[in-house]
Amino acid sequence: MTIARPIRRALVLALVAAGLAAAPARAESVSFPARGAQTQRLIIHAATDVAAMTPLIRDFQATRPGIAVDYDDLPDNALFEAMRRACDSGRAPADIVISAAVDHVVKLANDGCARPRAAGPAPRLPAWAQWRDEVFGFAFEPAVIVYNRTLVPPEDVPHDRPHLIELLRAKPQAYDGRIGTTDIERSEAGYLLAFFDAQESSSFGRLLERIGRANEVLSCCTDELLSAIESGKVLIGYNLTGSAAYRRLRAGAPIGIVLPRDYTLMLSRAAMIPVGAPDAEAGQAFLDYLLSERGQAVAAEQSFFFAVDRPPPPGVDAPGLEESSSRYRPIPVGPSLLAALDQARRKRFLADWRAAIDGH
Repeated sequence: MTIARPIRRALVLALVAAGLAAAPARAESVSFPARGAQTQRLIIHAATDVAAMTPLIRDFQATRPGIAVDYDDLPDNALFEAMRRACDSGRAPADIVISAAVDHVVKLANDGCARPRAAGPAPRLPAWAQWRDEVFGFAFEPAVIVYNRTLVPPEDVPHDRPHLIELLRAKPQAYDGRIGTTDIERSEAGYLLAFFDAQESSSFGRLLERIGRANEVLSCCTDELLSAIESGKVLIGYNLTGSAAYRRLRAGAPIGIVLPRDYTLMLSRAAMIPVGAPDAEAGQAFLDYLLSERGQAVAAEQSFFFAVDRPPPPGVDAPGLEESSSRYRPIPVGPSLLAALDQARRKRFLADWRAAIDGH
């Protein structure tokens, strides 16, 4: 795996700037050379860390050794804006697009920016994880609670939202400035989780108020919050993505991961082939791999670690498979996501969220 040429790095940064000037600066370009004589080059634009996608890309190349891969990781909002503008021009900069901001991908497809998947083996996916044969949730991960295992006493570990609310009420000084969550004004995936959280739970407003009174730490990204939890600057993080947390846990970080027992939101990583893809056949090949039994196994075992039809991975504070599955609340891939993007509704939701988190 080699870092791509400077000219491609400049292109990625230009896409970020063109997509959303206020987006976080995270952007990474990585190239995976073909394993054999190169016959094709697959270009992937994604809002997903390269560490998560590397096992999938490498295993895909084992099945297609002539394909080199260029992988560009962009902030989710910047990726959306760049792809929307590319759609208007009819010339996409990538062969496949991947994002945890599933509403963005559905919006692009709804606006005619997605190319239907060509005929192939039926995807091994639940019905709620695919839409119009254009958008596919190929990997699944829960929104989790993460805590510092060394500094949070066992009796304080929140196993559900009511427990977290009560903890912040009963021990305000112990957790003042030590609770973290995603800034949903800067992260579309974070916004999506909060939006569905509010629909799922009548106590969401009270939880936000308690987090706000604790002088919360807001961050654009799960990885930043995980670093703060690992160092002890933050003690508990709410609504973080499970795969990033589990990758840290496997690497030896002193953190614990909780699947909330009242309910656990399940987020999809969605993929689509854009209209005007430079090499739609390469994009189709990678999409078919992601949806195959082999690709699904690699996604669950090496990349994202969680799946709707498998038990939670070792070391995660969770009930067994049957009970976990009954408490999963999948965010469906489909037109219901467009409600999250309705501008009037979004403006009201963000205003209410900001007022609660700021204690107004």
